[in-house]
Amino acid sequence: MYGLLDLTEQIRGGTALDEVREQNVTAALAFRAIKFNLPWAAYRTSPAIEQHDQTCRDLAFWEAFLDMMAENRFNVLTLWSLHPYTYMIRPKSFPEACPFTDAELADWRRLWNGILRLAKERGIETYLLNWNIFVSPEFARAHDVARWSETLSHYGQESTRSELVVRYTRDVVRQVLEEYPDLTGLGITLGERMGGMTPDERREWLDQTFFAAMAEASRPVKFIYRAPLSATTHSGGTTSEENDRRSRAHIEALARLTNVTPPVFVEFKHNWSHAHSSPDLFIVHGGPLSDAYWNPPPTRHQVVWTMRNEDMFILRWGEPDFVRAFLQRQQGRNYVGGAIIGSECYVPALDYITAPGPHKDWRWAFERQWLFYAVWGRLLYDSTTPDAYFEGLLAARFGKDRGRDLLAAWKLASRVPLHFASFHRGTWDGSLYTEGFCSWIDNAARKLIDIEKFISHPVLDTRRYVNIAGFVKTGRVPEGTVSPLDLAEQLDRDRATALKLVTKLRQQGGVTPRLDCELTDIEAWCAYSDYFAAKLRGGVALATARANQDAAQQQRAVAELEKARSHWKRLADLGSRFNQLPVPSSAEKPFSWSALLPEVEQDIELAKKPLREP
Repeated sequence: MYGLLDLTEQIRGGTALDEVREQNVTAALAFRAIKFNLPWAAYRTSPAIEQHDQTCRDLAFWEAFLDMMAENRFNVLTLWSLHPYTYMIRPKSFPEACPFTDAELADWRRLWNGILRLAKERGIETYLLNWNIFVSPEFARAHDVARWSETLSHYGQESTRSELVVRYTRDVVRQVLEEYPDLTGLGITLGERMGGMTPDERREWLDQTFFAAMAEASRPVKFIYRAPLSATTHSGGTTSEENDRRSRAHIEALARLTNVTPPVFVEFKHNWSHAHSSPDLFIVHGGPLSDAYWNPPPTRHQVVWTMRNEDMFILRWGEPDFVRAFLQRQQGRNYVGGAIIGSECYVPALDYITAPGPHKDWRWAFERQWLFYAVWGRLLYDSTTPDAYFEGLLAARFGKDRGRDLLAAWKLASRVPLHFASFHRGTWDGSLYTEGFCSWIDNAARKLIDIEKFISHPVLDTRRYVNIAGFVKTGRVPEGTVSPLDLAEQLDRDRATALKLVTKLRQQGGVTPRLDCELTDIEAWCAYSDYFAAKLRGGVALATARANQDAAQQQRAVAELEKARSHWKRLADLGSRFNQLPVPSSAEKPFSWSALLPEVEQDIELAKKPLREP
């Protein structure tokens, strides 16, 4: 299939049949997956997720999405839900757990079988992943167990050791494996509703449920084991080398089960929920990761990195050099099997973001971010894919004389969010929403990262950056890192070059509405860059003023933050030009840049407060 796709691409690019190049390609990473959170028994209950229900029940959507995956050389689809099983089967041992009539369940079966069939036809493996101790709401009510399942409350310290839940879980997992032979494998998370359980108790629960079901199944199964998540009894993330080593032993025992097809894929979140930051690894879910999973080298399991995107939902992104840098870090690491690309808080199905108009010549949400998927998929498959390939994709859409300049502009614009998420460390989903320059806590409204937090917050990439507070305190930066002021200058240089390219492209004439839409996103990232740079300068000036009781530096801080306000207004205008803002989000209120303007202005007032004695 890939050979035929390559042949098609060469011919479309103008290559004559007798000039087609012969080539052999070995995939850079064998496991090239997309993370797709389903809107049924969704991980988060919010309009932002639930609005995709009908779209995700449409096989036309899945056919288009899987075509995109195949064209971009993704070969694994991971489907995520708190408890998908009773949307697939009526449990033989517990029929009361399924809420559907026979006719309704038949419709669900047609959908699931259709998705799995379409994937298999395209050489795409399918995995079903859930978050451990959940049952169906009907089962929870009928048996008075795991009552958080009634409201799909995805996170909490409450758990259960009920033998009934163990038996139910084992039975439904086994039955799904038996009734859906085209399903490649399963995956599990040892977090969320396992509060109060020790790591050993969590692993024992897996043995009694999923692993027992797989051992009893009448066919081979592949498995994704998510780690490390928690080294304590808490549901939140923590890490320890001891827990890593015990988890590895558990994984190796799993890999020896007769029905488990090796390798077991051990999944870690690359830089937690914000992989679009640094290509280097600093943290996973819970903190730093030891080398226990690959030292000594494994023989029956491989590591896969989940490259989470909780940072860019509205503005487009495409920076192949970042993906190349990430892949370069994996060279020589034979224990790395692949990567999973996707989001927890954004579903690429219904396009609820784009405003109607002539610029919208697509139907589905994933088509808005076509370059994002092309960059990730093609480079995970062939890391030697040159810029010329992506230039060709842009030229095919927007004119053959525009491809090179468009890719150059996209690369510069797409570095801006990477700089920010590397400079301002994020952890779990809501700790950072990069394109909004904000965060959200406990499903509350999004809150701008104000100048106080901006000054003091630690950086993620400690090899390249130093935070404002540390820089002002010492007056220097470690060798090889850049200061906040140097970063501001770099942002200015890249923004100037990107805008020069956009101006050139606009002056060429013939700008279609679709091209205008994408150029506007580049301009929006440039406005964001200007805001970021002004806030860096303002933060350094304000921290210096406070440290030295320097009124002149305080005045400079106020001036820089006033500039930042004007840049934010430009960002709000550009961001809303082709989009329907505010957009639903997993936070309490919908998101728009304009809604955060009062908080942007509050930074100025914070900077004006009287200086205090040291």
